[in-house]
Amino acid sequence: MTSVRKSTFAIPLAFGCVYLFWGSTYLAIKVGVTYLPAMVLGATRFLVAGALMLLYCQIAGHRVLPTARQLGWLAAIGLLLLGGGNIGVVYGEAYVDSGFAALLVAIMPLYVALMNLLIPHAERLRARGWFGLALGFVGLFALLWPSMHLTGGHTQMIGAAVVLGAALSWGAGSVLSRELKLPVNPMVAAGWEMLIAGLACALGATLFHQWPQAHWNHSSIGAVAYLITFGSLVGYVSFVWLLHNVPISKVSTYAYVNPVVAVILGALLLKEHLNASGYIGMAAIVIAVAIVNSSKLAKQSVPVHAESRSEKCEV
Repeated sequence: MTSVRKSTFAIPLAFGCVYLFWGSTYLAIKVGVTYLPAMVLGATRFLVAGALMLLYCQIAGHRVLPTARQLGWLAAIGLLLLGGGNIGVVYGEAYVDSGFAALLVAIMPLYVALMNLLIPHAERLRARGWFGLALGFVGLFALLWPSMHLTGGHTQMIGAAVVLGAALSWGAGSVLSRELKLPVNPMVAAGWEMLIAGLACALGATLFHQWPQAHWNHSSIGAVAYLITFGSLVGYVSFVWLLHNVPISKVSTYAYVNPVVAVILGALLLKEHLNASGYIGMAAIVIAVAIVNSSKLAKQSVPVHAESRSEKCEV
């Protein structure tokens, strides 16, 4: 009974953190990248958040040191999710609005659906799901169409391409994390993934001489602090915990809630706006992701007790 109550409370809470806080991080990233190079922002955010998370896990009595093999896989997942995924979005937001970037990232569940076609025993789509995929890419075209014709649109297209690549990297990391089912506590996994991504960003910032370009002020410090607290320590840990406890098709639903939050906050606080084509694209992508997620067929049967052992981790 206690386990049921915990799941009933913990799962909606984790979804709420991912939906709301991750939707707001696009705004914080836009503010942060105005003053800080992407690698500097990523290094500061992930090194601090990863170190704090592992320290907490150590104090809480969790086994913090994974095996060498587990650490290798955690590094791969962290570099895909955070190195390619998150830092790609940071780079992209130097060229596009925060709400626009969030809408592009919403295409990620469609990437995941396509990746699942290559994985044995993964979820498959019904005919309705294929319609959703087609609708999603039509929405993406509608979203990008104005950038193809406006003066200076080439810079937006560069930013959009980087964000779309970031979404692909994030989708690959999500699938890899779900398929591996590493027997590592979710918070420990998140800590190592953030720490490794932070080290990679620090190395990149050093190699490309980005540290002297950083401009630290109240806005940049506030943005980084918000990203550490709500983007990493709360949002990312909730995301990793959900990957271990909820089907990935349900976890992916954050991708069509976050854009709505990001667009609203961008309009209210940064005076961003979409044109008519952009709103059409937003609606099409949101509907498409909902259709794809609702149309997936179940995986081939797996004994319930075996799945429970491999996916449930104590938080």
